[in-house]
Amino acid sequence: MRLRPGLRVLRRGDTEVQVGTDPRWAVRLTDLTAAECRLLLSVDERTDLAGLPALARGRGLDPARVATLVSLLHEARLTVAGPAGRAAPGPATPDAVTWSLLRPHADGAELVQGRARCTVGVLGLGPTGLGVAVALAAAGIGTLLLDDARPVRSEDVGPGGYRWGDVGSVREQVATRVLRDVAPHLRLDGTQEPDVLVLVERAAADPARAPVLLSAATPHLSVVVREADAVVGPLVVPGDGPCLRCLDLHRTDVDPAWPLLVAQLLGAPAAASSGPVGEVGTVSGVCAALAAAAVVGHLDGTSSHLRGVTFEVGLPDVVPRRRTWAVHPDCGCTALPAVPAGV
Repeated sequence: MRLRPGLRVLRRGDTEVQVGTDPRWAVRLTDLTAAECRLLLSVDERTDLAGLPALARGRGLDPARVATLVSLLHEARLTVAGPAGRAAPGPATPDAVTWSLLRPHADGAELVQGRARCTVGVLGLGPTGLGVAVALAAAGIGTLLLDDARPVRSEDVGPGGYRWGDVGSVREQVATRVLRDVAPHLRLDGTQEPDVLVLVERAAADPARAPVLLSAATPHLSVVVREADAVVGPLVVPGDGPCLRCLDLHRTDVDPAWPLLVAQLLGAPAAASSGPVGEVGTVSGVCAALAAAAVVGHLDGTSSHLRGVTFEVGLPDVVPRRRTWAVHPDCGCTALPAVPAGV
């Protein structure tokens, strides 16, 4: 028995220690002797906690008292079973270590290893789309399918990964290089269908795509970059919850001119704008993180927080604002068979 990976024992005074810092699991051990404090402060994830009472005896401490302290750590779920004398095998990435703290059986490494069998497509590789792809690669997704043959523009240069030397090159080619630097073992080609498709679009979601994705039973996540904000979501699982057409129908109920506006937004050439239209780095960073977390949570089967939900992220505060959406009664999308999460 050992401490969960990532936990530290911290001194709070001469008679008190704290294990962990996250309020969800951090505990304090109080009324300790100075010698007990020193013993506990020597503990790390390689320490065999089951052998701690015997070690205490050699230091003149009460073994029964130390055994009680170990039991308190175990009851607080801060321990994990494993071999003594060495760190637990597996957790090496930040995701694996963190999920080992979050999951009851500390199997974060197994969770992350499962992502290597997943395929995610990213369509639209502006700064936000590239940020999504980089976050997915760092999280351990095994295969990414990239789609954006447009050139890198000067407005794309920034924290998302594009550099001035990339301007004029094809986005998906530059993105491939960036992702190789993040995850050398990442697969960036293949003919398999994606487990999830991320659609990063400008101004509005293309209504022509929704029926195709629904008929193919492909889970998909919409990200729409607008004038001074962006909308992340919903995560659409065909046959289970609202789809992108549902959102368009709801918007049309409120504003009958919505379809006409969408047609203009999607049909306007880039040159029609009054100047360069880029993506603000703070907004794209937050949106990329939200989108990647939603995709990974869906594939892990641990979270579905963007099912039927959108987050609007805008300047100046870039604080996500949550909106909940229902299936539109005129859509009919839930007549399709539901696809289980993680498939």
